[in-house]
Amino acid sequence: MLHDLSVAVLFCFFLITFVAQAFRVQGTSMEPLLRDGERILVNKFVYRFQPIERGDVVVFWYPRDPSVSFIKRVVGLPGDVLEIRNGALYLNGRAAPEEYLAGSIKDGESFPPVEVRKGYYFVLGDHRNSSNDSRSWGEVPERYIYGRAVFRFWPFGRLGPIH
Repeated sequence: MLHDLSVAVLFCFFLITFVAQAFRVQGTSMEPLLRDGERILVNKFVYRFQPIERGDVVVFWYPRDPSVSFIKRVVGLPGDVLEIRNGALYLNGRAAPEEYLAGSIKDGESFPPVEVRKGYYFVLGDHRNSSNDSRSWGEVPERYIYGRAVFRFWPFGRLGPIH
């Protein structure tokens, strides 16, 4: 009995440490995709085998306080030049499609051009006027990104994959 319990505890520890983790969304910065209080599953294994891609919804340690985790969307990859003009995102001089944004949550803010450094990513919340993101505190080091949001499991009425 004790052996079985030990194996189960070790398996759970391995799973949570290296494969997947539950995460509680806090705040409204990712609305309408994710709402305050929703629970999601974070794939912590995916970036060991594939690169972080533009559009990924990632969970990472906040650069100013690594004891806190944030969730945002990757909009800028290393080497990209991005800017925001009157609420519209421009990547490498061209307007970037952002189908995931609801028109009512875009703000009219502008942000000067910035080149994303090697080993870093520029992240934004989908609800721009309610988001503390790379516009405020800069790029996120790749080593701080620990997983991709893949599935919402609470509330049951919004159960499903995250894109």
